[in-house]
Amino acid sequence: MSELTLFLIRMAYLAILWIFVLSAISVIRSDMFGARIPETARGSAAPAAKPKGRPRRARRGDPTHLIVVEGDNVGARAELAEAPLLIGRGTDAAIRLDDDYVSTRHARVAASGDEWFVEDLGSTNGTYVGSVRITQPTTIGPGVQVRVGKTILELRK
Repeated sequence: MSELTLFLIRMAYLAILWIFVLSAISVIRSDMFGARIPETARGSAAPAAKPKGRPRRARRGDPTHLIVVEGDNVGARAELAEAPLLIGRGTDAAIRLDDDYVSTRHARVAASGDEWFVEDLGSTNGTYVGSVRITQPTTIGPGVQVRVGKTILELRK
């Protein structure tokens, strides 16, 4: 091989190595500090979070809270009246988990009509309802186990 070919191969190898290093740093930064949300998205998301019209009325037999039933944070809970609830390691999470397999903003539990949904927020390790990994908002009810990392949560009355 000519010296030019070897030089180009070395440069290509270095470029690929740097791309890998920078992408690893980016993943670590977003996991530690959370993803950046543009100001325009923050401003438009705030009004959409609260439904217009009458507030949702709790009926007898409806779940009232989300509770950690297994994992490091057993007993941690959040009231469903404050929905939507964010689950993760971030400081803005309604249920803050000390689990290495949980992302900063891992999942969200929200109501739509009389049903409760859990939604994965693009986490690395996924969110599971029962033993099935979810990829879109999924209906949950009282007693249905939601696994986030090594932590299991349930809706309870």
